Amino acid sequence: MSDCPFCKIASGQIQAKLLHHDEQCVAFADINPQAPFHALVIPRRHLVNLNELSTADEGLAGHLLAVAAQVARAGGVAESGWRASFNTNREGGQVIWHLHLHVLGGRQMGWPPG
Repeated sequence: MSDCPFCKIASGQIQAKLLHHDEQCVAFADINPQAPFHALVIPRRHLVNLNELSTADEGLAGHLLAVAAQVARAGGVAESGWRASFNTNREGGQVIWHLHLHVLGGRQMGWPPG
């Protein structure tokens, strides 16, 4: 999508602090961190949110989670603990309409989360 900021990050049109990139996804530091460590993992392909995933996307979904774990390890939060979160639609807290996985760590996470 031409107006999607995450598509622009994935294509290199917008600069971001990249933490990982491959043919399927990109991970980068969140510009509005909600924890000492806050990264986003996004698919290169534009999907609005989890509601658009199908069984054909199981490989992509698994890859996003595996990259999240890799990013958490590289960010130094894997051993102490971290949270992975997909926000879907407004009541789920989604504000950017491109599927993205939050990787948060570096502090105690509360429950319930919101």
